[in-house]
Amino acid sequence: MDILETYNYDKRQRRNTSCALFLSLLPFFLSAAVYFYLWTPDSPASITSAGVKSAPVLLLAAAVLSWNGGRSVLGVVGGLVFSAVGDCCLVWPELFLHGMGAFAVAHLLYSMTFLSSRYATYASSSSFWTRSLYLILLTLGGGFYIYMYPFLQKVPNSEILLPAVGLYIVLIVLMGALAIRTHNVATLLGSLSFMVSDLSLAVQVFKATAPMEHGHAVVMVTYYLAQLLIAVGDVNAVEEDLSKWKWS
Repeated sequence: MDILETYNYDKRQRRNTSCALFLSLLPFFLSAAVYFYLWTPDSPASITSAGVKSAPVLLLAAAVLSWNGGRSVLGVVGGLVFSAVGDCCLVWPELFLHGMGAFAVAHLLYSMTFLSSRYATYASSSSFWTRSLYLILLTLGGGFYIYMYPFLQKVPNSEILLPAVGLYIVLIVLMGALAIRTHNVATLLGSLSFMVSDLSLAVQVFKATAPMEHGHAVVMVTYYLAQLLIAVGDVNAVEEDLSKWKWS
C-alpha cells in the first residue's frame, strides 16, 4: 500500500469513525434536549427530575464504554458516573456538599485519565504558551476563591464550605492544567467549559452576583458541552492510540 492509498484509507476510516461516533451520541443529544424542554425554574425536586437531569451524562458514559471498553472504566466513564451522582444530589439543595464531593471524585478520575499512556503522545509542558496557560489557570483559580471568600463566610456551614470549596477549586484547576498537557483540543475545551459551568453555578448558589435571568441555562449548557467534549476527546485518544499500535 503506497503513501497515497494509505492516506485515503486513513481518511475513510476517520470519516466512518466520526459518523459512527455521532450516531452513538444521539441518545445523549436527545436526552439533553428533553431535559431543557421539561425544565422550568419552579420545577420541584423529585426522583423524576433527578433522573431526567442525570440521564444525558449516564447515556454519554454508556457511549464511551461501548467505544473504549474497560480502558475508561476508572477514567472518563467513572467520572461521568460520579458526575451523574452529583447531578442527582444537586437537585436537592440540602445535598449540595454531597454533590460537590461526587464532582470532586469525577475531576480526580478525569485528571488520572489525562495522565494515562494514551495521552502521552501529546504530552508536552515545556513551551512558553503552555506554561502561560498554567499560570493563567492558577491565577484564575486563586482569584476566584479570594473573590468568593466573603460570600462563603455568610452561608450556613461556612466552616465546612470554606475549605471544601478551596479544595474543589484546586481539583478543577488541576484537571484543567492536565487537560492542557494532553494537547487534545476536545479534552482541553471540555475541561475549560467545565470550569465555566462550575464557576457560574458557584456565584449563583452563594449569591456572589445579581440574579441571572438565564443563569441555569448557562450552567447546564456549558456542563453538558464539557462532558461531551471530554468524552469525545477520550474516545479519539483511544482510537488514535489503537491506530498507532496497529501500524507500528
